[in-house]
Amino acid sequence: MTSPQQKNWNKDYYGGALLVILGVSAAYAANSYNLGSLAHMGPGYFPFAIGVLIAICGVLLAVTAKKKPSGDEAALVGHNHDIPDFRGAFCIILGTILFYFAGEYFGLLPATFCIVFVSALGDRSNTVFQALVLTAAMMIVSVLIFWWALQVQMPLVKWGI
Repeated sequence: MTSPQQKNWNKDYYGGALLVILGVSAAYAANSYNLGSLAHMGPGYFPFAIGVLIAICGVLLAVTAKKKPSGDEAALVGHNHDIPDFRGAFCIILGTILFYFAGEYFGLLPATFCIVFVSALGDRSNTVFQALVLTAAMMIVSVLIFWWALQVQMPLVKWGI
């Protein structure tokens, strides 16, 4: 039972606060290394930049957090918040494992398909069609960025070892 003064925020608020703490800590720790400049980056530049980006994402997440629905509204939605849902975590882990093996034996496009499609199915609000559309878009992006622009030494498609 909550008191009238206690706010009823959802987990996004606390997750955002945790990301801000983590990002600020990483940026602070990176200051002990030479940051350098954009043209000549030092060893602390990348961790500092990542820490700042993580903190910004945390602020955005916390700011956009909405209040939890009351007990009556939660019952209408039909979700039981007492039982954790591991579908998303399972799909993301499985997608990452499949990415490794598909990238090793089949190339960039099948690996991208595996990680995006399987991970997208972890979200219960996605349909198979939406996951396929997202996967197709990400396969195009991965070809343009990783294979063409960055020239990552990974074949688009290969068969076997």
